[in-house]
Amino acid sequence: MESLLAAINNIIWSKALIFMCLGAGIFFTIRTRFMQVRGFVEMFRLTVTGQSSAAGVSSFQALAMSMAGRIGIGNIAGVATAIAFGGPGAVFWMWVMGFLGASTSYVECTLAQIYKVKDAEGRYRGGPAYYIEKAMGLKWYALLFAFATIIATGFLMPGVQANAIADSAANACQGTALCGAMDGQWMGMPAREALKLGIGLGVALMLAVIIFGGVKRIANFAEVVVPFMAAGFILMALTVMVLNAEQVPKMFGLIFSSAFGTHAAFGALLGLAVEWGVKRGVYANEAGQGTGPHAAAAAEVSHPAKQGYVQAFAIYIDTMLVCTSTAFLVLASGMYNVHAPDGAAMLHNALPGVEPGPGFAQAAVESILPGWGAGFVAVALFFFAFTTIMAYYYMAETNLTYVAGTGRTHPLAILLLRLGIMAMVVFGAFHNATQAWALGDIGVGLMAWLNIIAILILHKPAMLALRDYEMQKKAGKEPVFDPDALGIRNAEFWRRPGGGNA
Repeated sequence: MESLLAAINNIIWSKALIFMCLGAGIFFTIRTRFMQVRGFVEMFRLTVTGQSSAAGVSSFQALAMSMAGRIGIGNIAGVATAIAFGGPGAVFWMWVMGFLGASTSYVECTLAQIYKVKDAEGRYRGGPAYYIEKAMGLKWYALLFAFATIIATGFLMPGVQANAIADSAANACQGTALCGAMDGQWMGMPAREALKLGIGLGVALMLAVIIFGGVKRIANFAEVVVPFMAAGFILMALTVMVLNAEQVPKMFGLIFSSAFGTHAAFGALLGLAVEWGVKRGVYANEAGQGTGPHAAAAAEVSHPAKQGYVQAFAIYIDTMLVCTSTAFLVLASGMYNVHAPDGAAMLHNALPGVEPGPGFAQAAVESILPGWGAGFVAVALFFFAFTTIMAYYYMAETNLTYVAGTGRTHPLAILLLRLGIMAMVVFGAFHNATQAWALGDIGVGLMAWLNIIAILILHKPAMLALRDYEMQKKAGKEPVFDPDALGIRNAEFWRRPGGGNA
C-alpha cells in the first residue's frame, strides 16, 4: 500500500505542479501589480470590519474559517518535514511561496465571491466548482473538482490531522504516570495504539458537536478559537527566540545560505530546498489549492474584491507568522534532523531516532522549558488540527451542495458525509503516519492541479474587480459591485434582489 501511494504521489506532486504553483504566484503578482504589497493596509482594515447577515458570515468570520483550514499540522509537522528533507533553506522558499501565494489567494477568493450563489436554505455558497461552471461553462470539470474535493477533504485529509493530534498527545504522555500505567497491552492492543484510538474517538465526538450545528456554529467556533491558538503559538516561538537570542543571527544566516546552496553542509540540497519549501508552502497556506474560496464565498460584502484582500492577508498570517514561528522554534534551538539527498545519511542529526514532524517542535520547546515542550505543542497541534478538520467538513459539505444543484441536499447524504469524516478521524488517529500523510498529499495535489489550471484561465474577472475596487476607493466611494458595468457574465447573485448591488 505504501509503495502504491508513493507512486501516485510522485505523479501528482511532480516538478510540474511545483513549477505551476510558483509560476501562478509570479503571474498573479505581476497581473495584480503587487497588490499584496500595495494593498497591505487595506487588507488589514478590511479584515477587522464588516458584519454578518442571515445568509452570510462577516469578513472576519470568513477569514477565521479559512484560517481554520490553512492553519493545521502543515504549520508544525509540515515545516519540520520541509527542514528535514530540504534543509533550513526550505524555510526561505516557504516565505517566497507565501508572498507569491497572497496574490493567488486574492484571485481565487475574489472569483468565489463573484460567482457565489444562495443555496436552498438561503446561505451563501461558492468555491472553485461554482466559478468553473459559471465562468468556464464546463459542468463536467466543475463536477470533477467537486467530487475530488469531497473525497479529499471529507475522507483523505482529515486522517492526517487526526494522526498528528494522536501522535503528539502520545509523545507528550510518554513517561508520565498515566502512560506508565498503560505499559504492555490494553484490550488486545499495544498501549500506545490504544491511547491513540481513544484520542481519535474523543476528537470525532467533539467534531460531531460542531459540524452537526451547521455553518454558523463552525464560523462562531472558528472566530473565537483561531485567533487565540495562533497568537499563543507565536508567543511561544518568540519566547524561545528571546531565550536563545544569541542563536537568532546564526539562524537567519543558515536559512539564507542554505536557500541558495552556499552553506557548506546543506549546499547539496538546493533543489530539494526549493521543492520542499514550495510543496510544504502550498500544503500550509493552501494558496491555489482551492480550499480558501469556500469560506471566502460565505462572507457578506458589498464588493468581491474585499474578501479577496482579506484572504490575501490570510496567507501572510499563515506563512509569515505561524509557519515562521515553527521554523524559528526548531532552528533557534537546533532541535532538528536533516537527511542527505540520498536519504541514507544525515547532514544534521540533533534528534536521533525522531522522525520529521511534531517531535521536532516538541523537542525544541522542551529544550528551553523542560517539562512543558511536548505538552504545549500537543495542545497547539490539537487546536490547529481540530479546526482544520472542521473546515474540511465545511468544504466537503459545500461541494456536496454543489452536486445537489438547486435542490436541497439530501439529509442522508449530509449524514453520511458527517459520519464518514468522523470515521476517518478515528481511522487516521491510530493508523500509520506515512500512509496518512501520503493520502493527504494526494488529496491536496488533486485539488491544486484542478484549481490552478482553472484560475489561470479564469483570472480576468478578478482583475476587473480589483481595478473597479481601487477606482471607487480613489474616488472616495464605498465600493459596490456591478458585474454588468464590468462586462462580467453569469454573476447572477449580484444582479438579483437582495444581491450585493441591490
